[in-house]
Amino acid sequence: MKKPELIKLTVKELTQGFIFDKKEGKGLFGWGGKLVIQPEYQRNFIYEDMGKEVPVIESVLKNYPLGLLYFVKRSDGIYEVLDGQQRITSLGRFVKRLFPIIGDNGKLHYYGDDDELDNKVGDYEMLVYICEGKETEIKDWFKTINIAGVPLKAQEERNAVYSGPFVTLARKTFSNSQSSFVNKWMQYINVNRDSIKRQALLEVALQWVANSKDGEEIEKYMSIHRYDNDIEELQLHFDSVITWASNLFQDHLCDDMKYIDWNRLYRQYHDKPMDFDKLNLDVERLLADENVDDKGVYEYALSGCNPDLLPLLHIRIFGKDTKERVYKRQTAEAKNCGKSNCPLCANGNNSNRTKIWKQNEMDADHVTAWSKGGETTEENCQMLCKTHNRAKGNK
Repeated sequence: MKKPELIKLTVKELTQGFIFDKKEGKGLFGWGGKLVIQPEYQRNFIYEDMGKEVPVIESVLKNYPLGLLYFVKRSDGIYEVLDGQQRITSLGRFVKRLFPIIGDNGKLHYYGDDDELDNKVGDYEMLVYICEGKETEIKDWFKTINIAGVPLKAQEERNAVYSGPFVTLARKTFSNSQSSFVNKWMQYINVNRDSIKRQALLEVALQWVANSKDGEEIEKYMSIHRYDNDIEELQLHFDSVITWASNLFQDHLCDDMKYIDWNRLYRQYHDKPMDFDKLNLDVERLLADENVDDKGVYEYALSGCNPDLLPLLHIRIFGKDTKERVYKRQTAEAKNCGKSNCPLCANGNNSNRTKIWKQNEMDADHVTAWSKGGETTEENCQMLCKTHNRAKGNK
């Protein structure tokens, strides 16, 4: 990389021709159209959400240093922001009257309302290093200088390393927190609008299509598709997973749906025939049961209520007080009858048929199995010796 050239630009020069794309949430151009503020290896604009754009303007008004800016000069004479796009976008948004500051008198001030304030901002000088070099050198430097400040998220860094037409299109679809589809997506994925700007949704989409949460597998996929002029496979798989889940369970939504691994369930069950009515009746019953953890409901229902998957439901166990009362009642009745206080031992023919077990030698059991409609109530509780309880299973 060539030795950087150091220049000075005033805020007025820097923000000349500034354009902010509200839909995509990013600054586009500045410096009279010569500067690309957010090239594809840059993260989205996040200072607004972090409450940091007003302090940028306040620092300018106090004549505090804002730090160096780094631009890359391309072969076509256009410059790209290597470091400083958050500060530049904050300055441009202020100059375009997109947000105010609070003056010393406690009143809101927009750019253009006060000549003295305007001049302080417009005449403020920024130091800029102009860099030239190969793409690999630029990307390495980008990663190095971004160690400070707000750290890059893993996916933001991947976007920088594998920037190209694929990342451009992917970000346009999956980084737009104002998309009309976001509300639906957020029902099935644990992301919020702020994290979407930090590439959380794109990261999930890539994990799904790569069928892995491993960073190396995601990078391998991005490397293979870096110069693709479409994101058809990525978007098709993502849409297929969401559509499959929403079509099956649209009438039975719960807050825990966003914590479910829908990609895994889609790959396991989407090509298997489903009895839609039975599936939704099972889900409705399970969601209404206060003894069940909602997160496991959908997979358990998709399995056809396979008894082997009962642990997914984390069914609430009988409380300590319930077990003590049932033990005392069973033991008193057993002693009066001269039988074991384990009902199954009492019906047997060995020496245990009259044995009185201690409470710590017994387990609480559903008389009618939970999977067959039995509730976790005292009326449906019985104490069995540990051997019989383990042998009984789900019968």
